[in-house]
Amino acid sequence: MQTNQSIRLPVTIMRGGTSKGVYILESELPADHSAWEPLLLRLMGSPDKKQIDGLGGSQSVTSKVAIVKKSDRPDADVDYTFAQVSVDKPLVSYKGNCGNISSGVGPFAIEKGLVEAKDGVTPVRIYNTNTNKIIIADVHTADGTVEYEGDFAIAGVPGTASPIKLKFVEPSGTLGNGLLPTGNAVDTLDVPGFGPVQVSIVDAANPLVFVKAADLGLTGRELPDELNADAEKLDLLEKVRGLAAVKLGLITDYTRSAWDTPGIPKMTFVAEAADYVTADGKEIKKEDIDLLSRMMSMQKTHPSYAMTGAMCTAAAAVVPGSVVNQVLSPSVDTQFIRIGHPGGILECGVDYRENGAVPEIDDTFGFRTANFLMEGTARIRL
Repeated sequence: MQTNQSIRLPVTIMRGGTSKGVYILESELPADHSAWEPLLLRLMGSPDKKQIDGLGGSQSVTSKVAIVKKSDRPDADVDYTFAQVSVDKPLVSYKGNCGNISSGVGPFAIEKGLVEAKDGVTPVRIYNTNTNKIIIADVHTADGTVEYEGDFAIAGVPGTASPIKLKFVEPSGTLGNGLLPTGNAVDTLDVPGFGPVQVSIVDAANPLVFVKAADLGLTGRELPDELNADAEKLDLLEKVRGLAAVKLGLITDYTRSAWDTPGIPKMTFVAEAADYVTADGKEIKKEDIDLLSRMMSMQKTHPSYAMTGAMCTAAAAVVPGSVVNQVLSPSVDTQFIRIGHPGGILECGVDYRENGAVPEIDDTFGFRTANFLMEGTARIRL
């Protein structure tokens, strides 16, 4: 309900990896967490496909919020809550985490004095409240400040910046049911109007549902504009995701997935390495990647690849018989898995111990960059 009241909220806008979001100190928000949703919707300008009256950028990857405070935990420096603000629905989801936005949390914490900068590299221990997991971000610092400039490039972001190593510690089981929450490396979903589809539901950093591209009539080389224009394929992908959400116990009606659990599990289809062309026209050779993969984000195609998705993909790679494991070469270096996505190549790795059918994942890791874009005061109409 629109009123004449407004509040002024101190905010910072940062690029984290291939996402962009608003970073807020939790102390600036109402103590009553139920008041967060309407406030964040107004802040981002949702629901509106253009988000013209807010700070959102009209895509799921630019409609994100990080809420940060100093942690009371002995194993963490800061607590971080991720909020995915829907662009076109009056909905804020706290289910799951965003690894790209996570890469901005360390620099933000240092900027706000929550963590003291060291000379060289400052490790920031981040407790993600959404997944109940610890992430360690190694942030380059000098003279008490964050170093944003550097020569490290990531696909999907122009230019170069200082690298940030993200290590997801013991990432398995964000839903409380281990790496393979169904107990199986492969499950079969009976998709209405389509038929049986084999999937792997894997939970590391975030829960993902993996399917072979060919099993859905896809190639794995699809680009976002192409797939987003195909309403029939989008509907099929969401059906698979919804059925996986039912199998995980997140919902009871798969047709409600876009409303009741829009962010998890993340829908991902994979294929064996092959030559392809990125969204910006760059040619990628199959020799330079270990697999093709495409992710969905809030019912649209992710323009690049979610960092938590990469972490889960790395974990799935070492699960014998999983869909991801099936499309990889047996000689793949699990310390350096190269994912070919619409924006280019993302490298990630996994440290694990073999333990029969279900390996023990010690950590997954990868590199991102971040950029401090602006800080100021947002005026929010209530």
